[in-house]
Amino acid sequence: MLQRTIGIYKDSFGGLQSTVWLLSALQLINRSGTMVLPFMSMYMTQKLGATLSQAGVVLMCFGLGAIVGSFAGGKLTDNIGHRKVMIGSLFAGGIFFIFLGYLKNYQLICLFSFLLSAINEAFRPANMAAIGSYSDETNRTRSSSLVRLSVNLGWAVGASIGGWIAAHNYQYLFWVDGTTNLVAAGFAMIFLPKGTEEGKRQKKSDETGLVNSVWKDSDYLIFVLLKFLYAICFFQLFSTLPVFLKTIYVLGEHQIGWVMALNGLLIAIFEMVIVFKLSQKNNYQAYIFIGTILMGISFIILNFVFTNLFAMALISSIIITAAEILTMPFMMGYMLNRAHPSNLGQYASLYVLAFAGANVVGPLTGSMIADHYGFNFLWWCVCGLCILTAFGYVLLFKRTSQKVVTSQNID
Repeated sequence: MLQRTIGIYKDSFGGLQSTVWLLSALQLINRSGTMVLPFMSMYMTQKLGATLSQAGVVLMCFGLGAIVGSFAGGKLTDNIGHRKVMIGSLFAGGIFFIFLGYLKNYQLICLFSFLLSAINEAFRPANMAAIGSYSDETNRTRSSSLVRLSVNLGWAVGASIGGWIAAHNYQYLFWVDGTTNLVAAGFAMIFLPKGTEEGKRQKKSDETGLVNSVWKDSDYLIFVLLKFLYAICFFQLFSTLPVFLKTIYVLGEHQIGWVMALNGLLIAIFEMVIVFKLSQKNNYQAYIFIGTILMGISFIILNFVFTNLFAMALISSIIITAAEILTMPFMMGYMLNRAHPSNLGQYASLYVLAFAGANVVGPLTGSMIADHYGFNFLWWCVCGLCILTAFGYVLLFKRTSQKVVTSQNID
């Protein structure tokens, strides 16, 4: 039994290109240093004496910068290549992180938070485009899962170490964040292949003569809109849910920490294996539909308490994790397979843009609904939006398959 389990894990991680492993290592290094953002509100209010509203504006600047950076990063990736964008983003981001730690003026902190986030977020579409370039259609979903695993592990390491560092000196957070960015930039310069993939993309583009804009792909634009709606619901996990668990369920900080940590832990242990097994059946439409429905269920069950409150929170976290595993890797695989090598950056930037936009809209909208109408109503709204989004995916995939059949009949 143990041998079989080990074999399944070996198969799940096997067969991926070495460059994909390098990209994952790059993400692990980069995300392990992501310590500033989780503690930015505490730094602003406790260290600099800012109000909670001012701290909120700074976080909003981070969100707006992420939107700009994701779009600009995609355009730059198609123009100069993913390798240059990743290295430039990591290097400049490292410098900006260190510099931000020395700023005391509120307006300058807002400005540099926006610029830093824009620079940092340009890395994500470039990294996604690199995954598409260095993998093939048979293992792109698994490749994206491996990178997601690195991101989750990096976040877990960064958050845990960041709390210890913040307790001693907030200034060190900016130095560690900046240094890991610079280390990741050096890692990319040394180990990532230089020029070969961009050349392949350009050659393939020249051979086909196809250089279409992502804005002409109506099906993908609908997909991005649905992804945005899904992400609005997903981001309640990090914004309104902790407040709900503290104020309504009256859980302690350590219990809430366990609920949040369970999500990342389960993803790290199970996602690669589950994605490996599900990818063999090639039924991503069903996985995305089921996962989106599960996302709604994970929140609505909080309105129906049938065991102790801590157990309810853990059950909700487990269902959210299952929803995330069924949706995120296959959504990213859909994006990578739909894009053409010549415009992969554009497709990746819109994909990231949907997430970045939802990261701004989701917490704000969720907080306003909870504040005015209560958490029970918020969870009903989240569940309803998930159901609508799930059936939106059904209609989209049906429309896409009909177009394929029509095209084949014409041929």
